[in-house]
Amino acid sequence: MEMYDRLNACLKAVREKTDYVPDIALVLGSGLGAFADKMEAAASINYADIPGFPVSTVSGHAGKFVFGEIEGAKCVVMQGRVHYYEGYDVSEVVMPARLMAMMGAKVLFLTNAAGGTDPDFDVGDFMLITDHILTFFPNPLRGPNIDELGTRFPDMTHAYDPALCDCIRRAASDAGIKLREGIYCQLTGPSFETPAEIRMLNMLGAGAVGMSTACEAVAANHAGMRVCGISSITNKAAGFSKALLTHEEVKENGLKSAAAFEALVRGSIKNIKKELN
Repeated sequence: MEMYDRLNACLKAVREKTDYVPDIALVLGSGLGAFADKMEAAASINYADIPGFPVSTVSGHAGKFVFGEIEGAKCVVMQGRVHYYEGYDVSEVVMPARLMAMMGAKVLFLTNAAGGTDPDFDVGDFMLITDHILTFFPNPLRGPNIDELGTRFPDMTHAYDPALCDCIRRAASDAGIKLREGIYCQLTGPSFETPAEIRMLNMLGAGAVGMSTACEAVAANHAGMRVCGISSITNKAAGFSKALLTHEEVKENGLKSAAAFEALVRGSIKNIKKELN
C-alpha cells in the first residue's frame, strides 16, 4: 500500500473512534509520558488498535494517542513515539506526525529526553530547540513525494517556528524555569554515542543529542505544520561523566524533572493557543 493510502486508512480508523479535531499535537519523549495521564481525556486510542500504524516497543513509551484540552487548547498527545532503531523504516517513524497533521493539528510540539553535548548543560536542564542537525540520519522525505502533503523540496530555514519559540521562552520566564537554547542532533541509535562522536557534535555546535525528533520536525514542516520543541537533558553525553549511560537513567532523570516539565509545557501551550488565535 502506498504511504498516503496507508495514512488515509489510519485516519479512517481514528475517525471511527473519535471525531476530535486538535489544534496542537504534542509528542512526549522518554520518561515524560506521565503528563498525558493528568489530562481529562476526551478519547484515547492505542497505536495497536490502528491497522497499519507503527507500535512503540520501548520501555517508557505507552504507545497511544490521547485527545483532550490542555490550558483550553484542543490537543492530541502522543504518549510515546516510535524510533528508527526499533527496525521501522524512516517513513513509518514519521507516520504519526503526518497523521496528526491530517487530523487537523496546525502545530507540532516535540519533546524528548536528550544527552547534553554542551558541557555547560546540567542534568535537569531544559533546552529550547532552535535548530537541528539531521545530516547523519536518513531524510524522512526520501522517495516519492506525497504531493497531497507538501512540496518536493521544502524549505527548512525556520524549521522551528520563531514565534512558537518565543511562546516557550515566555512560559519559562513566567514559571521561573531556566531555559537553555541550542541545536539538537538526531542520530540513529540504539547505542549511545562514543566520546569521540560527542566531541564531533560539540564542534558542530550541537547542544543536545538523541534518537528522535528532528525527522519528525522535517515531516511536519513538509506537511505545513508549525513546529517547536524542548529537550529535557536527562544525562551528560559520553565523555562528560564517569558514569556509564543507561536507558534507566534517562527515564529516572526524566521523572525527576516531570513537575518543571509539566509547568513549562502547560505554559507554552497556553501561549501557543493565543498565538494561533
